[in-house]
Amino acid sequence: MTEGDKKNTGAGSEDQTQDTLAREIAALRAEVAHLNTHRFVRIHNSIPRLLAFNFARGAAFALGTLLGASMILSALAWTVSQIEFLPVIGEWGAEIVRQIEAAAEAQ
Repeated sequence: MTEGDKKNTGAGSEDQTQDTLAREIAALRAEVAHLNTHRFVRIHNSIPRLLAFNFARGAAFALGTLLGASMILSALAWTVSQIEFLPVIGEWGAEIVRQIEAAAEAQ
């Protein structure tokens, strides 16, 4: 192999590296374009949309927490009111049930 052949081979290798880098950059651009069209990015691109999304998320979380806690506490109060063999706990539970029923009748 002569000096000229070595230079040509090196230039070919460099061109191949350039082509590989160009393809990789094109693939990265395509991926970034795809990610920019993703719903999460579109929501967070706008401050009003971001605020509305977070408000709705917070309202749903609060409603779920309220309903879940209400169901758990009512089930717990009913269970405690059914305990008659412990007079203090049974009377306390029955009083809670009476207050809940009185509040429901008042509405």
